[in-house]
Amino acid sequence: MINVSPTLNVMISAARKAGRSLIRDFGEVEHLQVSIKGPANFVSAADHKAEDIIFRELSKARPGYGFLMEERGEVAGADKTHRWIVDPLDGTTNFLHSNPMFAISIGLEREGQLIAGVIYNPASDELFTAEKGKGAYMNDRRLRVAARKSLADCLVTTGIPHRGRDNHPRFLKEMSVLMQEVAGIRRSGSAALDLAFVAAGRFDAYWERNLKPWDLAAGIVIVREAGGSVSDLAGKDKFLENGDILAANMTLHKAFGAILFDKA
Repeated sequence: MINVSPTLNVMISAARKAGRSLIRDFGEVEHLQVSIKGPANFVSAADHKAEDIIFRELSKARPGYGFLMEERGEVAGADKTHRWIVDPLDGTTNFLHSNPMFAISIGLEREGQLIAGVIYNPASDELFTAEKGKGAYMNDRRLRVAARKSLADCLVTTGIPHRGRDNHPRFLKEMSVLMQEVAGIRRSGSAALDLAFVAAGRFDAYWERNLKPWDLAAGIVIVREAGGSVSDLAGKDKFLENGDILAANMTLHKAFGAILFDKA
């Protein structure tokens, strides 16, 4: 069993408790009446319930910490140096369609620096964790990013902008270039799991634009602690501000960056 700090234990406990709630609701999704209103409202309720559990558990354990949450938004705390960044259900559309690719994501920020992350998929019972300077783990197994060096050998993941999102032309342009360079491109539907899978070496790289901080915070820590390189798509570290991300090992990060980075 790996040694974890009391703070990471608090995060794991909150994620597992919320996960039990989500998995109970997940078991009911396929039985819902097939309509837009019914399932969507049900999943929204599951999302809120999971967030309530996480908020309650983390507030009880660390009363002064602030929050940035998908549903609640910004919640100021008495302790201005710490902030939880939480997505209670990343992969909502997957959840709605009985697809088991979804996760809880909890990141911790100290004085503006990401220091810990937990990503938990209750459907697979895979728990990805990391603390700054202490390595990254999946359950009890140490994680390392893949060691591949050539784009031609890479399995890459991304998020495809859906209906209502802009940047469709830019995405299609990026895809048209990368399809000719890599072994394969996948779309999981969960940014948190994409980052966790890069850390685990299941994907060689991940890029996406226009995400939210709660999609990214935990995964950034986990990838970095697995030996990976993370930046925004200008090669900077403004990913929580602009929502753009590229994660890979250090060699591939440069190679993908040559194709994807904004040149302005």
